[in-house]
Amino acid sequence: MILKFKSILVGFTLVFLFQACSTKKDLPVGTWHAEVQTIIGPLPFELEINKNLETFVINGSERLKLDTTFIRNDSLVILMEIFEAEIVTAFDGDNMTGSYTKKLGDLSEVGAVFNAKKGTHSRFESAPATHNVTGKWEVTFVEDSTSSYPAIGVFEQKDDKVSGTFLTEMGDYRYLEGNMVGDSLMLSCFDGTHVFLFKALVIGDKMTGGRFSYSLDYFETWSATKNENATLGNPEELTFLKDGFDKIAFDFSNTKGETVSFPSAETDGKVVILQVLGSWCPNCMDETKFLTKWYEKQDKEKVKVIGLAFEKSLDPTYAYPKIDKMVSRFNVNYPVLLAGLNDKDEALKSLPMLNAIISFPTTIFIDKKGKVRKIHTGFSGPGTGIYYTEFIADFDRFMDKLLAE
Repeated sequence: MILKFKSILVGFTLVFLFQACSTKKDLPVGTWHAEVQTIIGPLPFELEINKNLETFVINGSERLKLDTTFIRNDSLVILMEIFEAEIVTAFDGDNMTGSYTKKLGDLSEVGAVFNAKKGTHSRFESAPATHNVTGKWEVTFVEDSTSSYPAIGVFEQKDDKVSGTFLTEMGDYRYLEGNMVGDSLMLSCFDGTHVFLFKALVIGDKMTGGRFSYSLDYFETWSATKNENATLGNPEELTFLKDGFDKIAFDFSNTKGETVSFPSAETDGKVVILQVLGSWCPNCMDETKFLTKWYEKQDKEKVKVIGLAFEKSLDPTYAYPKIDKMVSRFNVNYPVLLAGLNDKDEALKSLPMLNAIISFPTTIFIDKKGKVRKIHTGFSGPGTGIYYTEFIADFDRFMDKLLAE
């Protein structure tokens, strides 16, 4: 009887090991050429999935780890929790077919078809490039017949491969990657929440017929002219205190529900940086990583950073976990408070001394006497190259000055 039981046990063990090995072989490990369908066509990007089901999305020089990947029934689920987005897809050998969904600012959902093919492929279709777009471009994006905004395109091209970004007065479009396909420029970025697809025809030193899809079901038009001297408005002049104000004060809650006031005894005599952000905002995450690394090296008796999060809902059961998730993911070493809703008009109600909240992020610099010395709108992240380097140099110089006063 004991021998029979041992034989059965060995049999079950072998079956289990066989199933485990088979499952391991069936996992969608490797590099995948993925696409999400948008209103102006398929948006391509590269996914890497390792044997531990860690998933990375590749955009230019950025290799971004997504939050969680697991198998549910016969589907692969890739969660981008911090951005409230997910990919759910069936996988069979060298192919995936499924859907991408994300929550919008009003917590409604939008979705699109997702598919992927195993292997490394050109980001867009391959064709000999007839132009080289390396350099700086003066860009105009047109939202509708009455609304447009300026931008700067900065690109680097090698053979037919193109990388770069667009800078606007509200921030940058992060890491873009693509190709010159004949005389057409094609660029894309997918980071979980950004679903960016750019197309334009290049004719000499101009780009025409441009289309930019920044959501799945909406696009803007754009055009550009090559101009190495292209500039944008000064980011330190766009947001300012209203007449009659020279200081900022607030009472917001931390994620424990405790009220935190500013100014306070804890901030008296210190230089203070207030970061207006949202846990849903990739550009804010770029700035958060920068501020966290910078703050780690500072004397906390002389300077304090405080994050002011504007979220999709003020319900603590919704907002607090989102903030905590962001803090944990980026090892944020300064307090982040729930300040208001992410709608810019609603956000202004939380900081009524400002003329406007134009962009997330916005950074407010306050001296040791509590006076606002500078407000920087937007953030030129690492995808902007020299602009990011210049931002860091300016930031360091200004903070050294405030700390020395």
